[in-house]
Amino acid sequence: MPSLRDSGIGPEAEHPEYAGQYRLEARLGSGGMGVVHLARSSSGLLLAVKVIHAEFAQDPEFRGRFRQEVAAARRVSGAFTAPVVDADPDAERPWMATLHIPGPTLSDHVKRNGPLAVDEVRRLASGLAEALRDIHRAGVVHRDLKPGNVLLATDGPKVIDFGISRPSDSEMRTETGKLIGTPPFMAPEQFQRPREVGPAADVFALGSVLVHAATGRGPFDSESPYLVAYQVVHDEADLAGVPPELVPLVESCLAKDPADRPTPDALMELLRTEAPADVPIGGLAAGGLVAGDTVAGEALAGGAGPGGVLPGPSAPHGVVPAARIPEQRQPVQHRPEQPHPVRAEATPSRAETTHVRAPAPVEHPDGPGLPDDCGRAGTPELPAAPADSTRPHRPGRSRTDTDTGSRSRSRLRARRWPLWAAVALVVTGAGTYAGVQALSGGPGRDPALQTHPSRDGHADFRPWHTTLVEHPKGHDAELPHCTTGSGAVFCGQPGMLAARLDPDSGRVAWRSKDPSATGKQAAKKAISRTAPVLSGGLLYVFSNDGSRLLALDPSPGGKGATRWTKDVSGYEGGAKVVGDRILLAASDGTVTALDSRTHQQRWQKRFPGHQLPLFTSYGDAHTAYAAEPTPDGNGTQVTAIDPANGKVRWARRLPGLLTVAGSGASGTLFLTVTDPTLSYRTTAVVRYDPATGHSRRLKLTAPLDGASAVVHGESVYLLAEGGALQAVGQRKWDTETSVSRGSAPVVSGGRLFFTAADGRLLAVDARSGELLGQTPPRMNGRHNGFVETLPAPRTDGPGGRIYAAAPDGTVFAAATKDPAGW
Repeated sequence: MPSLRDSGIGPEAEHPEYAGQYRLEARLGSGGMGVVHLARSSSGLLLAVKVIHAEFAQDPEFRGRFRQEVAAARRVSGAFTAPVVDADPDAERPWMATLHIPGPTLSDHVKRNGPLAVDEVRRLASGLAEALRDIHRAGVVHRDLKPGNVLLATDGPKVIDFGISRPSDSEMRTETGKLIGTPPFMAPEQFQRPREVGPAADVFALGSVLVHAATGRGPFDSESPYLVAYQVVHDEADLAGVPPELVPLVESCLAKDPADRPTPDALMELLRTEAPADVPIGGLAAGGLVAGDTVAGEALAGGAGPGGVLPGPSAPHGVVPAARIPEQRQPVQHRPEQPHPVRAEATPSRAETTHVRAPAPVEHPDGPGLPDDCGRAGTPELPAAPADSTRPHRPGRSRTDTDTGSRSRSRLRARRWPLWAAVALVVTGAGTYAGVQALSGGPGRDPALQTHPSRDGHADFRPWHTTLVEHPKGHDAELPHCTTGSGAVFCGQPGMLAARLDPDSGRVAWRSKDPSATGKQAAKKAISRTAPVLSGGLLYVFSNDGSRLLALDPSPGGKGATRWTKDVSGYEGGAKVVGDRILLAASDGTVTALDSRTHQQRWQKRFPGHQLPLFTSYGDAHTAYAAEPTPDGNGTQVTAIDPANGKVRWARRLPGLLTVAGSGASGTLFLTVTDPTLSYRTTAVVRYDPATGHSRRLKLTAPLDGASAVVHGESVYLLAEGGALQAVGQRKWDTETSVSRGSAPVVSGGRLFFTAADGRLLAVDARSGELLGQTPPRMNGRHNGFVETLPAPRTDGPGGRIYAAAPDGTVFAAATKDPAGW
């Protein structure tokens, strides 16, 4: 059955008949990202299926964002969201199916029936606080909570549309130079410090949603998104019309400092202690909607239906009578007109999601102003705010005191915030606009370059960064891939074969260019996704197109001269350096081993049960492993050999689809288990003991998307897309990181290290999963690509240094013992 009638980008492509196995029956709504259809499963279950617009399906970066949305929605599926039933982010037209939940959005209900009564707002607040608690517990920050993303279902509010959500903080939005959200419902830090946005931003949005529910407008209201952004950061919230008994709660949510906002748990406690005895808490199921509400717009899990009318406590047949509709809200207290009103030729609806891009600011003597391209005639700068005196925000930090309502009253006076660049708006084809970035520091600022000596025992070592090639464009094909050894750091990067760096200073001793990489096409050739390898006294690298393996002189005086080269284009399995051998895997299953020092052939053989064995090694490289699915697809053939002579140490067929993760301290082998029925997510780890032939299955606390694993001792650490990090085996914990996608992790000195696509290096305690520190992001202004593969950082041993690559094309070093000082 074809999944789509047309995978092109024409009008016909916007009307597919199927998404996977689901026949699309009706169109529920459309938005900038895709179209939502009503569908039905084979069992008769009603589904809301979101199919991405054909034009976006051609964009790898957009696919990455949608993959992140699917991962986030899966992780938070529960009582307060629309559960994900199925999805295929890799289809020709990516799609996601969630349970269809009848009911209007809060935005549509208020538009049709007016603001909610005070008790209804209280129940809404309780339901949304409970929803945010569960969402944050899953490690996800929604980042776009607004009335249009709140469904009013019969059993309470549901939070939908995780299209721009991310775990605690990720690089997905910042790595493209964009900030995405809806200005009237965005927190100040989303404009000022987008890379530091944590769960507290959703609490701020909750406060704005409650104001909208109680008054029909937001606490920051203007036809100009320029002014809305300014008001969110600098002005007090306009709470005219909010019931007095709800003002302290709303004020606490709208505190400018994220640390001053209550957590969802604290809000729930506050609502329980202040609620009238006869008012049920926990949702809107006790009343509050008027008959006739229907879904409009892109409510992914919404739709019209008989279940969309909520029963009222005193209304016949569960329909709320018109008399219960709140009176018209009080007139809005208009603020004094801004001294310099901002003109915008085209301003989209305030309810639309905003794509914010950062143009360069224009310096003005009285403060920051609008960018040059924002309209020169009659477009003066916004008034500047005083300098910041508040403490820096820590992602995810939010106060748990229940008295934050009273405390935040005094804090809601005019606060002092960092100078920030005003916004420039660009209307895009999807009906959204681009334009806001806060400037927290000048160009070229590098906080990682500290002036104090490292605490790693090397008194003369200071963190450094080095650019290897001139004018790096900053995308995944230009990320350096590095290794350490022989008293140096060796890195490969498109435009050169390798470079030798001094580990103390980052100074480049020599660069070796690939003579075959010439002309404009050379920069477009992607380097092999492997770092250089030291073996047999030589440095092994691949040519830019991956067709040749070269051995370079790694010595300081050798200048990277080529000592040997081999055409490996005929080896389908490629070449792998394992210990002191080079293993070449041919398409007929034959493996040839060469001596890495002399390049003489040492052995050649085939291995039973393998069609194309791809061997790799770990630790001391005395054993190499190959894992290949069996022809029936129900198991994996695993073979361990001695790479020196090709002798089989052991071979075993294990059930399931397995991938080698690494070897344990006691000679055990760990393999990850992927489930084809769950979109090939990792669900468990298998520990195999070749001495006894016993295997043990270690189930993960939750399935992981795109997990990278590393083994240390008898523990396996898995980092997944979406930021989930789990430890199984001897260590058992799970936590959430601040990246949507990370590199493969490495372990050194009891710490787990990995990098993010915005150039951050993060350190986690391997024993507890606690985040110990992270470096600032490293981006350049020209970066606009989706980083598909991230090179893992490299260490030079416990208690020493760690070296990492960033998307701005640089290599940088830090002390492994001092992650808190990064």
